[in-house]
Amino acid sequence: MEEKASSLMNARTLLIATTLVVITLLTWQLRWVLLIIFGAIVLAVALDVPIKKLNNLFHWPRAISLLIVLLFITLGGSIVFILLVPELLAQVNAFSDLFPTLLSKLSSIVSDNPRLVILKDSAPQLFEWQGIQPVGFKILGFAGGAANSLLQFFLISLLAILLALDPNSHRKILIAATPRPARIEMIELLNSCRENLGGWLAGMTISACSIFFLTWAALALLNMPLALLCALVCGLLTFIPTIGPTTATLLPLGIALLISPSLMLKVLITRLILQNLEAFIITPILLRRTVSLLPTVALTAQLSLGVLLGLPGVILALPLTVVLQVIFQRVLVKQITDRWN
Repeated sequence: MEEKASSLMNARTLLIATTLVVITLLTWQLRWVLLIIFGAIVLAVALDVPIKKLNNLFHWPRAISLLIVLLFITLGGSIVFILLVPELLAQVNAFSDLFPTLLSKLSSIVSDNPRLVILKDSAPQLFEWQGIQPVGFKILGFAGGAANSLLQFFLISLLAILLALDPNSHRKILIAATPRPARIEMIELLNSCRENLGGWLAGMTISACSIFFLTWAALALLNMPLALLCALVCGLLTFIPTIGPTTATLLPLGIALLISPSLMLKVLITRLILQNLEAFIITPILLRRTVSLLPTVALTAQLSLGVLLGLPGVILALPLTVVLQVIFQRVLVKQITDRWN
């Protein structure tokens, strides 16, 4: 009898282990599909925030609220395109003209510093435009994947609109697939994920817009060339904490270096002030009611998903971490570890 029970337990353990392995392999094979679905969920939550505001104010049908939000986004995007894009394109062209000059400036700095001569000798073409051009053409060769990226963005947008149009039906599918004793916990988990993800998206959007306008104003006051381009890059990369702001600072610093070292120092001080303002004041205030991510957790998630999935993984690392943190707290901590004696 004991041998039969032991063999039954071994068979059950083997079945569970095999199931986990199959699920893991299937998840890896479908990682891009899952990434698109999660991106659509993030975008749908972003749309759901203003939709709920309209529903609470005017009690309109959800389809009408969604249509108004999409029209507002389209109209706002068109206005921004008309006002900013011509100037932005001009600044991008100006930056492409300044790029060889920037490389020459860096080369001269390296040559004048004896400690950096070894770096230049080990990579003689590093600071030469002729050496950069072949690499640039190779990078541009990857532009053939732009069509694939546009297709993925179209699929994400379409799925997001469908999810935002009728989120309750999709919630019911997940709830129905959950065992009956755990359905209340599943409802609470979905509500918590929606609340935290929506709050994080709203907070980061306001934070990014604030950094964009503050950076634009500060660089304009410093008579910094290409201020709009630099501010736009700094604002967009605010959505990628830790890595993004630091990377964004390299662009205005490089352009300021072409003007004078004193301007570069002023730009560096300005960016440090704005980064600390965003990291320690703006973002904590905006996210105090939703979710707060430790810098180590955020950086680890970005590096891990960046290695596994590339740039899309870096972009979606933070919203995925927000969701996983809620799942970890409500499922692993409350339902498992807190019940251990």
